[in-house]
Amino acid sequence: MIEQLNRQFQDFLAQAMTAEFWWQVVVILLAIGAATFINRRVQVVLEQRSAGTGFRHLAVRSAQRLLFPVSMLAVLVSGSAILEREAMPVLLLDLAVPIVVALGVVRLSVYVLRKAFTVNPLLKSSEHALALTVWGLVMLHLLGWLAQILAVLDSMAMQLGETRISVLSVVQLLLIVGVAFTLAIWLSEAINRYLRRSVHISPSMQVGIAKFSRFLLITVAFLMALNAVGIDLSSLAIFGGALGVGLGFGLQRIASNFISGFILVLDRSIKPGDVITIGDKFGWVHELKARYVVVRNREGVDTLIPNENLITSEVINWSYMDRNVRVTIPVQISYDDDPEQAMEIVRQCAYASPRVLKEPEPLSRLMGFGDSGIDIEVRVWIGDPENGFANVKSDVNLAIWRAFKEAGITIPYPQRDIHIKHMPAKDSRLDQ
Repeated sequence: MIEQLNRQFQDFLAQAMTAEFWWQVVVILLAIGAATFINRRVQVVLEQRSAGTGFRHLAVRSAQRLLFPVSMLAVLVSGSAILEREAMPVLLLDLAVPIVVALGVVRLSVYVLRKAFTVNPLLKSSEHALALTVWGLVMLHLLGWLAQILAVLDSMAMQLGETRISVLSVVQLLLIVGVAFTLAIWLSEAINRYLRRSVHISPSMQVGIAKFSRFLLITVAFLMALNAVGIDLSSLAIFGGALGVGLGFGLQRIASNFISGFILVLDRSIKPGDVITIGDKFGWVHELKARYVVVRNREGVDTLIPNENLITSEVINWSYMDRNVRVTIPVQISYDDDPEQAMEIVRQCAYASPRVLKEPEPLSRLMGFGDSGIDIEVRVWIGDPENGFANVKSDVNLAIWRAFKEAGITIPYPQRDIHIKHMPAKDSRLDQ
């Protein structure tokens, strides 16, 4: 290979000594300069028109990526036509034209592939690096150097038993695994988007199918990648044994949380949107993950609860069978007031909160006779427990306070009577 590269270099030097070669170089430099000038001028206009979403946004962004190679290609083709009319050789330009075409195709293809996946900062930032890598491989192929480089990488190998491992095979494995994983993740995201649009599949089943499909596709992609590079899949038995030992020693909690996640999805005991209480944590289930459940409380704080805890601990699901929840609000009146009148007033005040349901209707009950007054309780029903209970109690209590003041009903405070059974003798020293 070194001799061939040396021979190609000598041929390049010989061509560089001719005037026709430098005319082609001038055309390439003019193409780069013109493309740069046009790109800077037109990109500002396209950037102003790229706002929004939809097909127009996609078309403008695609035009931004094609502007430089298309402008350069136009100058190269025009320069090549002029040189051919003057009977000058255009071998260098014939090589530059497909390289520029490949640059445009690669940049557009990478952008379209990125838009097909879920947007994330890593994928967006690696777009240019990926485009340059693919374009570099295409350029090496057009120059005729790719096969020689691959041969050198294949010659750098080592023998492990019956398996030959070369640098080329490792690179191929990484590329195939990357492509296979990319396709698997893209398919799982497409399945997930389809499930979310379906109205006939419950939220818990959507999460379960999405998790299972993602795990299955990634596993199949990994096995296909290993098989594509010639690795015997039977050798994975050793890896499986090592994984089993790892699970037994330190990964059993991870495996337990992973399996518990599937149990939660299949038995539908916890679903996205359910209002739950586990320990001192209260909130609604925002998202089901493979290892944990995201529970968001009224303060907007997300708590990540391992799936195993939801299986092994006592969980209060406020919306398991029915989202309607009863809220009790106690109040006390004086013994001098009419309890029947007070019960009717507190029942009417129950509708002070707009969250209180009219069916089942609010009820008032006389609960007992306390030390300081008569205990009354109003019971109301709400259908959105994820919004909390404090605001409902506050609205109803404020309405009861106002209504009791208008009706002259007293809310008593604790009173204590002191009975003195024996007065001590007067101390004569106090008169001195």
